[in-house]
Amino acid sequence: MHRNRMTTDDAAKRQDRFRTIIRLAATVFFNGYAAGFLKADIFTGRTKGVCVPVLNCYSCPGALGACPIGSLQSLIGNTGSRIPFYVLGSLMLFGVLFGRLLCGFLCPFGFIQDLLHKIPLKKISVPQKIDRPLRWLKYAVLLLFVVALPVFTAVKDGYTVPYFCEWICPAGTLEAGIPLVILDPGLRALIGALFDWKVVLLVLILIGSIFVPRLFCRYLCPLGAVYALFNRFALYHMELDQNKCVKCGRCSEVCPMAVDVIKDINSPECIRCGKCKAICPEGAITSDYSMCKKQPESVGEE
Repeated sequence: MHRNRMTTDDAAKRQDRFRTIIRLAATVFFNGYAAGFLKADIFTGRTKGVCVPVLNCYSCPGALGACPIGSLQSLIGNTGSRIPFYVLGSLMLFGVLFGRLLCGFLCPFGFIQDLLHKIPLKKISVPQKIDRPLRWLKYAVLLLFVVALPVFTAVKDGYTVPYFCEWICPAGTLEAGIPLVILDPGLRALIGALFDWKVVLLVLILIGSIFVPRLFCRYLCPLGAVYALFNRFALYHMELDQNKCVKCGRCSEVCPMAVDVIKDINSPECIRCGKCKAICPEGAITSDYSMCKKQPESVGEE
């Protein structure tokens, strides 16, 4: 029996509420050191040596774990024989198991962008000729700011500079920079042009997220770039039954990452948010977590 529009809309709302609860819980869990916000202090317990699977600043007063991108920058520029096997292994494990499901369900900064996009203002649809080239920026950020520049600095000066954290990361500015400056009067006298730049960049990204869904995730996030590399063969995957699909296009309309779901449901850009699955009137979209994937049928196959 076909599901009518009202039924699918209700399913989409329920799914969105469920995802909101999961993301809120994840944000609280990853930043559960409440005392840090009271004392303007950074947690230094044992769990701080463990990489969380999402972009969550190490220096956030409430952070209980380490950001994988920050950790990678800190270790990758070492001029000795030490290779960051733990960080690289963690990223590969997260990627193989989940792909960008982590972006859609657990990332605190992604959650903030989604909340901002709910503000009832007219949204912007980025033309494909602009959107597609811009999506490569996150890979450039990963290669340049997370890998190349820290390595170059370490070889030249003997120490590593976390360029992405210092110059770009809006999550770090929001979670760590601004709270610490507000909580610690001594830091206010030290802020300068770099902090001003980071705040301006953060504001631009947050404002942009009101009009373009997941603006930072689409174009700038290096962790999203890492997980995107695993999306097509991650154990958690999406499937589209071409025999059930009526090509109504509702799945692509609701996709926050502007994926053409019918043509490429396991696109590297898909964050596995489940909106397409919930809105499909025919139940043609499913998600599965297994080592055995069905081979996708050709869109034009009869």
